[in-house]
Amino acid sequence: MHVELARESIVIKCSLQASVMTGNYEFYYASGLLGKILEREIPADIKPDALGTLVQELLASYEPTDAREVHLKHMLRYYHPNVDRYDEQMAELLQMGLNEQRMWTR
Repeated sequence: MHVELARESIVIKCSLQASVMTGNYEFYYASGLLGKILEREIPADIKPDALGTLVQELLASYEPTDAREVHLKHMLRYYHPNVDRYDEQMAELLQMGLNEQRMWTR
């Protein structure tokens, strides 16, 4: 998996306010974006089940500021991570989201 593809997919889906997340790679990048937006630290090696729980907790008090963030929240709220699937690229995607400097730019 080329990590840039997961990033592009989330940027496009949020910009168009269409579609849903289709896998853990997108989930990890999107979770990183949420952490960046909310200025929250997320452990680099967090596993899918723990990340899913943390994301749901963060979403409870998250008020999106634009349509892209509304869609990001929607996708994260309804995505159920595959808890049996985790690799180092997911950790890389989480960090990409947390450190994103050109959010929403393709």
